[in-house]
Amino acid sequence: MTGGSTTGDDGSVPVTAGTATDAGTPPDAGTTPAAGTTPAAPAPAPAAGWPLWEVFVRSSRGLSHVHAGSLHAPDADMAVRNARDLYTRRNEGVSLWVVPASAIIASDPDAKGQFFESPQGKDYRHATYYTKSEGVKHL
Repeated sequence: MTGGSTTGDDGSVPVTAGTATDAGTPPDAGTTPAAGTTPAAPAPAPAAGWPLWEVFVRSSRGLSHVHAGSLHAPDADMAVRNARDLYTRRNEGVSLWVVPASAIIASDPDAKGQFFESPQGKDYRHATYYTKSEGVKHL
């Protein structure tokens, strides 16, 4: 802004205390603090608004990843960094998987009987179904 002009170089009008820039903005939003005061720090985004991520860690002695816990993060990169800080502090992990919780599909625990029971009439899936051949040694 220059001289006595009421608009900025880009054509914007400065906001003064007690006015709103639009109908949805509180009156003091966007105002500059008075001389001698410090501006309030912007509030961090609430964790409830961030997606939930599930963390899986593979230990140095392990062959598979194990679920370590969950965390909230705004994006995948931040989720990996936070997972590293939270779940591998003592160098116990060599690999991390971070998966959006919304991408995980689980079976219904109430239907576990019919979901996990072996299908009837498919005995050939078990070794007891087959007989030992006489000509084959070392079985």
